Amino acid sequence: MKKIKLVAIILVITGLLTGLVSCAKEKNDTGTKDPKVLVMGTNAAFPPFEYMEGGQVVGVDADMMALIAAEMGVELKIVDMDFDSLPTALANGQIDIIAAGLTVRPDREESMDFSQSYYTAAQTVIVLDDSGYTGIEDLADKLIGVQTGTTGMFCAEEFVNDLSQIKNFQNGMLAVEALKNGQVDAVIIDNNPAKEYAEINDGLLLIEGEFENEMYAMAVAKGNKVLLDQVNAALTKIRENGEFDKVIDKYVK
Repeated sequence: MKKIKLVAIILVITGLLTGLVSCAKEKNDTGTKDPKVLVMGTNAAFPPFEYMEGGQVVGVDADMMALIAAEMGVELKIVDMDFDSLPTALANGQIDIIAAGLTVRPDREESMDFSQSYYTAAQTVIVLDDSGYTGIEDLADKLIGVQTGTTGMFCAEEFVNDLSQIKNFQNGMLAVEALKNGQVDAVIIDNNPAKEYAEINDGLLLIEGEFENEMYAMAVAKGNKVLLDQVNAALTKIRENGEFDKVIDKYVK
């Protein structure tokens, strides 16, 4: 009887261990918190890369991640949040990946791993067209509006006389509204959103060529090679099959 009980216990333990190994393997196969879902974090106020339309997040990053999720065989879930909350959400597992027009920077590489780059951008200065400003040399003592935590903020920090001149906003659209209302003298933001804002707001002038080019990439949690490898493999495939270019052509003018 004892032998039968012992065998039964061993079988139960073996079954549990097998289940645990199976679950671990399933998670490791995707590198996502839920093996069937890829959770993308973004800030949907950054056209044409992410913005709201009909109650849904659309744009370059949303479409690109939908293609990547399809290649991985998982469902895509998009979580919209403040841009400066994205790194924390990634680190604590609230999201699996950031796709938000995120620039590759050495300081960010300390806490996250980046995919292949998928777009080249640059920061643009937005001013009122009757301001008389022609470059950043005119703005060293002026109030500069930026989106919190973005490359535009870091660029502003490099040329202003005092950091107190930098005014932070939760998104670029709010910064542009502040410019129109006279609360700031200029806004620094990525070139494509700058063009979108100028198109829908009269009286704005774009000053380009003041900053070096930068690269956008998706970001996963530091050390999550399983997910990173799959994202890179999917990016390579959609570049080769032409889907990548279709997405860019659809949104970027």
